[in-house]
Amino acid sequence: MSPYVKFGHFTANQAILEAVAQERRIHIVDYDIMEGIQWASLMQALASRKGGPPTPHLRITALSRGGSGAHRRMSIGTVQETGRRLVAFAASIGQPFSFHQCRLDSDETFRPSAVKVVRGEALVMNCMLHLPHFTNRAPESVASFLNGSGCLNPRLVTVVEEEVGATEETGSGGGRGFMGRFMDTLHHYSALYDSLEAGFPMQGRARALVERVFLGPRIVGSVGRIYRTRGRGEDGESGTSWWEWLGANGFRREGVSFANHCQAKLLLGLFNDGYRVEELGCNRLVLGWKSRRLLSASIWTPPPALSDSD
Repeated sequence: MSPYVKFGHFTANQAILEAVAQERRIHIVDYDIMEGIQWASLMQALASRKGGPPTPHLRITALSRGGSGAHRRMSIGTVQETGRRLVAFAASIGQPFSFHQCRLDSDETFRPSAVKVVRGEALVMNCMLHLPHFTNRAPESVASFLNGSGCLNPRLVTVVEEEVGATEETGSGGGRGFMGRFMDTLHHYSALYDSLEAGFPMQGRARALVERVFLGPRIVGSVGRIYRTRGRGEDGESGTSWWEWLGANGFRREGVSFANHCQAKLLLGLFNDGYRVEELGCNRLVLGWKSRRLLSASIWTPPPALSDSD
């Protein structure tokens, strides 16, 4: 159908595998785990790797929503069900595994102290912000997670985000006014619709379901945020990407490996010829449709002042 979801997951997973290649214990804190589909391929890769140390123990801590009432209970229940499925899958392939849950505060902010960090574990922070992820999280919540990531001194921080307003000619969409941001959003989702239609033109019912369940609410939310934040800066939602935000806040770029780039090209080879991949800024792989950049995956390590403190 589309490489949109797999591109981000596979790029992040490959970076994680390379960063923890010799580790015996791995701990991943996942900002938005949803159904956990990102982690099945990672588990398979860990369980089947040859040479080196035995299969490492993998621990995943998934964040659930803050707030109160039905939404919070639904989030907790969804995360718990995801955990049960991942535990069962790990057992079926012989992958040592444990699953934990961590709740965001009532205002959706992340507290690093809420995560149990065990000495000897290689810690990875994973932040997926592209569709179908990130439908209800405010930019302040994302910023708290990324800031908190630096405090926990992880081995790696992986971020996947939409490239709204970015083309080959314009690059980043930063520094645009209300109308510019609105048009950037229009062109971004138009390209996404176009890529979906090209991917399965004869399956209109399935495509309509994706558009209604995922794209429609995301477009409404994006346009609403543009209107609410007009005239003021808001990290990650006013044309400033999280890639730019992380760099400005001292996070260090971790280079994308040749193997990771090749994997991305092989993935796109399974889909329509309109997709392309490009490497930007040494630590970022970008998925594009024709001349429009759709999403990017970037790899980071924490700021020196924080990582050196331990």
